[in-house]
Amino acid sequence: MATNLEGNKIIAAVLTAGVTFGVAGFIGSMLVHPTRPHHAAIAVGGEAAAPAAAAPAAPALDPIAPLLAAANVQNGQQIAQRQCASCHSFNDGGRTGVGPNLYGIVGAKHAHVDGFNYSAALRAMADKPWTYEDLNAWLHSPRAYAAGNRMSYAGLANTAQRADLIAYLRSISPNAPAP
Repeated sequence: MATNLEGNKIIAAVLTAGVTFGVAGFIGSMLVHPTRPHHAAIAVGGEAAAPAAAAPAAPALDPIAPLLAAANVQNGQQIAQRQCASCHSFNDGGRTGVGPNLYGIVGAKHAHVDGFNYSAALRAMADKPWTYEDLNAWLHSPRAYAAGNRMSYAGLANTAQRADLIAYLRSISPNAPAP
C-alpha cells in the first residue's frame, strides 16, 4: 500500500521557510542593531503635536553688484559652458533644452521663455525681472531662491565665480540694465 506524502512535503517546506526567515531576521537584528523610534510617527487621538521650530534663516549673501566691475566675462563663459550648457543654450534664438535659453536673461522677466514648462515656483514670479541680486541668489542656491523649482543644480558657492557668470550673462543680454 503506497501512501501519498506530497501534502506533508508541502507543509514541511512552508514551515522550513518560515523558520529559516525567522532565524535570519533574528540574526540580522543582532548584527545590525536597528534603532527603534521613541514615539509613534502618527498620533491616533489625543493632542496634536506642537509645531516644529522654524528653521534658522539662511545667511544673507554679500551684494554681487560691487564685484561685477572686476568680474571676468571669459571665466564666466567657461563656467557657463562647464556647468550650465548641458541644460541651457546661450545664443540668440537658441534651443530650449532641459532648461530655457539664457540669452537676454539679465533684466528679463522670470519665466520669460514662451512655451517652456516652468515650475510653479518660477511661474509665480513671472512678472519679476531677473536682477543681478536675484541671479546671485539663484546661482548660489536655486532651491533656497525658489523652493519647489525643478532645477537639479545644487548651486555655485564661490562668490567670485558667480560674479563672473553673471558678468557673462550680462554680456549676452542686450537689454540688461547697468549694475
